[in-house]
Amino acid sequence: MNTPELRANCASQLQSAAHRVPELQAFIGLDGFVDEILHVVDKRENAEKYLRLPTIAKLADRLSAAAGRSTNIELVSQLTKLGGNGPIMANAMASFSVRVSYLGILGYPNLHPVFADFAQRAEVHSIAEPGYTDALEFEDGKIMLGKHQSLKQMNWENLQARFGREKFNAKIQEADFVGFVNWTMLTYMNDIWSAILRETCPNLTGPRRKLFIDLADPEKRTHEDILRALELITAFEQHFNVIFGLNEKESGEIGQHLGLDTSNHSPEGLAALGRSIRDRVPVNTVVIHPTAYAVAVSQGDEAIVEGPFTPKPLITTGAGDHFNAGFCLGKLLGLDNAMSLLTGVTTSGFYVRTAKSPSVSDLMETLRNWPAK
Repeated sequence: MNTPELRANCASQLQSAAHRVPELQAFIGLDGFVDEILHVVDKRENAEKYLRLPTIAKLADRLSAAAGRSTNIELVSQLTKLGGNGPIMANAMASFSVRVSYLGILGYPNLHPVFADFAQRAEVHSIAEPGYTDALEFEDGKIMLGKHQSLKQMNWENLQARFGREKFNAKIQEADFVGFVNWTMLTYMNDIWSAILRETCPNLTGPRRKLFIDLADPEKRTHEDILRALELITAFEQHFNVIFGLNEKESGEIGQHLGLDTSNHSPEGLAALGRSIRDRVPVNTVVIHPTAYAVAVSQGDEAIVEGPFTPKPLITTGAGDHFNAGFCLGKLLGLDNAMSLLTGVTTSGFYVRTAKSPSVSDLMETLRNWPAK
């Protein structure tokens, strides 16, 4: 699943291809959030020192015990940062030196200050105010508490009026890579995708582009909406080489909506689920990323690669988006699924340990000096 030889080979291939990265053009959207990363207090020892509630299960116990009564939960802010699947993924790709154009909801008419650094390394456009997320982080996962009122402003009418249809079409035409993420929270995304398929895709010329799509935790969306999204994702394959990205939870939910067997949670079982999803949603590649490893399934190319998992991450919010950025970088550079998975897990592994997005040089260094557990 992951060997020193595989890592050395991947580092060598990245080194050989690194000069091509600044020539790549990416167009990514369409969300935007301001994320506040928070810890939950278990015990406060004094004004400055406290013990952190370590797990989601511990928080659940505390909340359950308060039923019918009340309780006080103290949150301690760790940092405030740019958020949303799109900005985090785009920022990570810009850190690789990919030429990134981003369109989303990052403040309107002026950008929110949290996106200022991002706007220095990418071409950034915004048509509405961002959403806001309180991200409660634990050792075993995170709870995202979102305020989504502004997200309905990301629709095809506003996109044309505040950005421009011709400009939008031109951005896709000039891109090597297109990313549409956070379908779940952008409730008009099906309409936007339908418009793109109808008005943009028939006029595209040149080599086939890669299109990455991430639904982003579709549990709260209806069965009908999800099946419609899968139809549209399949339709995009006529015009793009589509990469359909899922985390482990999302793969199970999509599998259930498709009537598939989701009971085998081993790596091999997840690979089999990926094959089944790809049979029903026939795109170029289905990629699934649990926290400790990842799998990718394409025609004639299936791989499972273990990541540099750490039980004590410095940050987890955005880890999946960093995986997606790394995996897509590998695919853009022509790496096979195993190598692309390795660039993905290395990107996310670097990020959760440092709270920073890696450069391509950082990836090569990490691959050559693989971190201990």
